[in-house]
Amino acid sequence: MDDIEVEVLADPELTEPVFIEGLPGVGHVGKLAVEHLLEEFESRVVRRVYATEFPPQVTIEDGVAELASAEIHAVSVPATATDGEGEDGDGVDLLVLTGDHQAQTNAGHYRLTEAFLDLAEEFGVRQVFALGGVPTGELVEEPSVLGAVSAAEHVEPLEEAGIEFREDEPAGGVVGVSGLMLGLGGRRGFDVACLMGETSGYLVDPKSAQAVLVALEEILGFEVSFESLEERAEEMEEVVGKIQEMQNQQGSVPTDDDLRYIG
Repeated sequence: MDDIEVEVLADPELTEPVFIEGLPGVGHVGKLAVEHLLEEFESRVVRRVYATEFPPQVTIEDGVAELASAEIHAVSVPATATDGEGEDGDGVDLLVLTGDHQAQTNAGHYRLTEAFLDLAEEFGVRQVFALGGVPTGELVEEPSVLGAVSAAEHVEPLEEAGIEFREDEPAGGVVGVSGLMLGLGGRRGFDVACLMGETSGYLVDPKSAQAVLVALEEILGFEVSFESLEERAEEMEEVVGKIQEMQNQQGSVPTDDDLRYIG
């Protein structure tokens, strides 16, 4: 197969779609967020992207193998606000990118991001949101959402939606597809924002994913139920309680072996 292959599954008519990226990363925040959108709203896969940069593996469901890939879903979300992309009750069309893997090399991240942006351009996308987490190194009770943008004029509208812009944060910048969406997307003329929920960095974090989605709701003018995410957050809080108990007893952060059941 070629280094990158795109399977065309559908060509829906979309109105000024907004591209949302949520691939695996810190705390799985972005992936949890977009998967929740796909669970709550009707969607269909429009493109499937295969790449030799993904790990050499398949997933198995009911004995049937599926090669590692990323998927772009078309989602039509009804509007509940009059000041976002869903102005005048028209709703907002989304193109949601998710998958189980990112690229395994630096060059692969660049090639895949360019391919994702090519697909966004194909659908007439101008606005892109990359969703992810920013590690704090400690448990966060009420996560804030930090922002980074491709151009300075995008800062003020996001601040009005409650997004925080902190000097020199996140430390070390934004890596992976989310970071390259900002850099490469901005160079190609897309309006790109990265929304990052605070998270410990060593736990799957549904509470941080919810914080990111709340911010996205405010920006785009839609509403989504958080019941299932809140249930997952409650389950995680039980796990956190056990971790804190271990920390009190051992005086250290748990090892990977301690956390291997979390996910």
